[in-house]
Amino acid sequence: MKPLVCADASLALKIVLPESDSARARALWDEWQVQRTLVIAPTLWGYEVTSVIRNRVHRGKLAPDLERDVFVAVHQLPVQMLAPAGLHQRAWELAQQFNRPAAYDAHYLALAEMAGCDFWTADERLFNTVQADLGWVYWLGAYQPAVEVGSGH
Repeated sequence: MKPLVCADASLALKIVLPESDSARARALWDEWQVQRTLVIAPTLWGYEVTSVIRNRVHRGKLAPDLERDVFVAVHQLPVQMLAPAGLHQRAWELAQQFNRPAAYDAHYLALAEMAGCDFWTADERLFNTVQADLGWVYWLGAYQPAVEVGSGH
């Protein structure tokens, strides 16, 4: 059976956008590809990455001539989007448990929990909120690649 991991939109976007920790995100993603890890996410992943890209262009933080390439690149990442029965119920429960103002992030937590796999995020605030209770949640900023990564290639 293939290794399985759940990854959120914040991590995926660092792969295709020049951000702090982009090299670290690419190294982690490359490690998953070498290990033939299946990356899963709730269906809202596609909406989130699309919205963030559009928002960055609208706010002048991404050049309009790069928008299509970034959009295509992120949607070509091999991410299997899933919506298992009970996902929304469990996400709602987790959002309540961790006193989250919205349940978006909780959908990733619920999916990882339901799939019995690790969840990776670039969202340090989310990680800090749940780490004491959910030992299978990992923060990109703490990832140590086998080879030291820099800001460029």
